[in-house]
Amino acid sequence: MNVELIAHTQLSEDFVSSIGDFAYTEYLHEYITSGQCVAFTAIRTCYSPNRPTEILEKEGERYFGRTATDGKGGTDADRLIRMIVSSGHTSTLEHLSFTFAIEGISRACLAQLTRHRVGFSYSVQSQRYVRFGSKDKTGGFDYVVPKSIQEHGEAVDHDLMYILQRTYDSLREKGVPAEDARMVPPQAATTNLILTANLRALLDFYEKRKKGNGAQAEIAELAERMKDEVVKVEGWTKPFFK
Repeated sequence: MNVELIAHTQLSEDFVSSIGDFAYTEYLHEYITSGQCVAFTAIRTCYSPNRPTEILEKEGERYFGRTATDGKGGTDADRLIRMIVSSGHTSTLEHLSFTFAIEGISRACLAQLTRHRVGFSYSVQSQRYVRFGSKDKTGGFDYVVPKSIQEHGEAVDHDLMYILQRTYDSLREKGVPAEDARMVPPQAATTNLILTANLRALLDFYEKRKKGNGAQAEIAELAERMKDEVVKVEGWTKPFFK
């Protein structure tokens, strides 16, 4: 399994150039991420008499330049975001999006993943249009073997996978369309996809699929890797992945 964040919410150059002195403070360049600015602007838009385009310029230093008054660390902007999340008003986090390249998960894992629909968008490698014959560019289908099966080697019948691959190859050689031959590869067969989700949806996904919460191992690992990718670029989100 490979999970890589390939895009995420960024402030536009035009917007940054319009917010005056705040755009050139050490806060924005060293401590504050684009995602945090977007979340803060969305939250304050709900309560501020200022226009959304004015909020960072007029209120940014007040919140980002002061220590959090709740005693939990960070800035007062961190406190504000914590308050919103703890109160359950997380719609403001929907404005932050993250796009992942996910490679080598099983079709079984994909079936679980796509049950998460609100706030998620998927583009999945097709078994109809991509050919998985041994002599095709893919070299045949790969497959996932869960650790619980690996620990009982006798339960892993690699010969069966070979037979399934040869069956697929034979059907294709006889002129059976890939869209019909794809019925042969097992749920263990791997696939690749692009997934885009907003932060609110990702927090909900993680809560349901994290390790130790009853989720199957493969999707639990996927949830951890996606969380790690988000935290790399938006470190302030880490406490909210519970």
